[in-house]
Amino acid sequence: MDPSRLQSHVSHPTAENEQDNNHPLINRRIQRLTLHLNPTEAPPPPSSNQQLQLLTCAARGKLNVSTPHLSMYMRGKYRNEQQKVYDFFESRPDLQTPVEISKDEHRELCMRQLLAMVREGGIRPFKYVVEEPGRYFAIAEAAGILDVSFGVKLGVQYSLWGGSVLNLGTKKHRDKYFNGIDSVEYPGCFAMTELHHGSNVQGLETVATFDLLTDEFVIDTPHDGAIKWWIGNAAVHGKFATVFAKLMLPTHDTKGVTDMGVHAFIVPIRDMTTHETLPGVEIQDCGHKVGLNGVDNGALRFRSVRIPRNNLLNRFGDVSRDGKYTSSLPTISKRFAATLGELVGGRVGLAYSSVGILKIAVTIAIRYALLRQQFGPPKQAEISILDYQSHQHKLMPMLASTYAFHFATTNLVAKYSEMKKTQDEELVADVHALSAGLKAYVTTYTAKSLSTCREACGGHGYAAVNRFGSLRNDHDIFQTFEGDNTVLLQQVAADLLKQYQKKFQGGTLAVTWNYLRESMSTYMSQPNPVTSRWEGEDHLRDSTFQLDAFRYRTSRLLHSAAMRLQKHTKTLGSFGAWNRCLNHLLTLAESHIESVILETFIKAVKNCPDPSSRAALKLVCDLYAMDRIWNDIGTYRNVDYVAPNKAKAIHKLTEYLSFQVRNVARELVDAFDIPDFVIRAPIGKQTPVEVYSEYRQHIGF
Repeated sequence: MDPSRLQSHVSHPTAENEQDNNHPLINRRIQRLTLHLNPTEAPPPPSSNQQLQLLTCAARGKLNVSTPHLSMYMRGKYRNEQQKVYDFFESRPDLQTPVEISKDEHRELCMRQLLAMVREGGIRPFKYVVEEPGRYFAIAEAAGILDVSFGVKLGVQYSLWGGSVLNLGTKKHRDKYFNGIDSVEYPGCFAMTELHHGSNVQGLETVATFDLLTDEFVIDTPHDGAIKWWIGNAAVHGKFATVFAKLMLPTHDTKGVTDMGVHAFIVPIRDMTTHETLPGVEIQDCGHKVGLNGVDNGALRFRSVRIPRNNLLNRFGDVSRDGKYTSSLPTISKRFAATLGELVGGRVGLAYSSVGILKIAVTIAIRYALLRQQFGPPKQAEISILDYQSHQHKLMPMLASTYAFHFATTNLVAKYSEMKKTQDEELVADVHALSAGLKAYVTTYTAKSLSTCREACGGHGYAAVNRFGSLRNDHDIFQTFEGDNTVLLQQVAADLLKQYQKKFQGGTLAVTWNYLRESMSTYMSQPNPVTSRWEGEDHLRDSTFQLDAFRYRTSRLLHSAAMRLQKHTKTLGSFGAWNRCLNHLLTLAESHIESVILETFIKAVKNCPDPSSRAALKLVCDLYAMDRIWNDIGTYRNVDYVAPNKAKAIHKLTEYLSFQVRNVARELVDAFDIPDFVIRAPIGKQTPVEVYSEYRQHIGF
């Protein structure tokens, strides 16, 4: 057995032994009994001074987790960057977000937070957007953990507005705007979404018509549906906007103009000195939102707003003084794809930041569950609510998922950083698909988990001071901006189908889809009737079995989706067939992303240098895998990949692993290394003795 695995008091037969064993029923019975040989000991009675204690559930084989080593491995080389952010804001209580704050006050506070961090704290993340994205995302995550609105405000300034200038512009734009964006002297916004068009960027209707006589572009909002909507930084603070519009060139034929496709333009929207709205620009406040009220979202309408020709961000297409269009890319679709490809950093950042928010929620919920005592055996002390199996079922797979997502998004950031350095075409395609899938999958999971964490903390979870309400409301929009999650999952499914087609045409598969080389041949064969019955713990906790199971499911879904689409296209056409199979395609995309997440987690476990941390990560990784397999056990049963006895063993092992993770849950959340002043919730701090006193003081007792 791998030394990183937990050792049980009763040895389990290996998969190989089970295959040749003459007494399978006896071995199965022994194995099942083993899962029940570890009753939880009653918790210790309260101490004489009645101080609150975090209860430890005594159990066999509890791991000795080195929290400092695990934390060092988790936070990696950018730990110091995040600590700088935390230290600065800890020294500035005046910049910390209070529980109750109005919309207008929150907006001004977020702007002061950004200005203070950059100008007083000396933390300037803009240069890292292109040069070292991992460092930038680490700073952005820390900002978002402090206040989600602040994190988004920072992202709008540097990743969206600033990133569009760096990624879509050329040297002249960098030279002119870099310092102003870096110092926030040039606060800006990213004007892509329109009232009528959001995810369909290619269908945007704002126009930028070139005026040959004046050497200018004229920006127009042709009708109300083309008003730029939900534009962060626009309502109050922005002085510039990167406006996405159809580039229209005059022609000498009867058409009058030629549509060259969507391009990006720098448009000043407010006077640099007076901050007054510039002529032709109309700005309205989008008002109070469900969450993120520290971000000043606005709507923009343009009425014949003139900008110099040089304000076209011309990396992928340019217009000369005489009105001629030039580009290294031959078609509108290729230029559009290149433009969006350079903006993929927004999705990377959202996925990464969503995990940071999930860490906060899981930490609060688990620490409270360890603290809170409720009921228990007759005439004995009450027990921790995390000792209840139902509570473990709620929170322990979520904790495992948080770890899985951490490594998956860290890997995504590393791939994105490498892509920015090399511009390798295969890596560009890989990052595009992976960022779309992870952003959709992780943000959806986090949104659901925030509600679960609130419920797991009962009435105290409903108190605003304990943060679940603000976290849930602020994070909710993560499922929508930078691409609606349902749309992004369709992009993943479409890419999977393209790779499926390449497989049968002998083409080269992109990095993310490498496992399809084997899956379409190996996994599509009939399941092995012997291995489908193996139920030993060694077998179920073997990473090869786990990854094979995930990939088998994806391969089955991909094959059946391709067959269904082919069938329905004959009668419904390609669009109708896609719509007819849409739910199937979304499930396919999610299955693929889960496979990638597990693969990344397995690699992270193997690469961990500290033995105790590696053992803890292996336990958590096994729970992640078993929980996902059990959640979709019907799929595996329907195709005889898992026999009934094996399905029962998976269920019991999932419960047992949840119980074992519960025993080290405190160490696992402590390894996130998030300071108490950042956690802020009284019920979620590391020092539980002070929890209720602080909680009482908050309401005046």
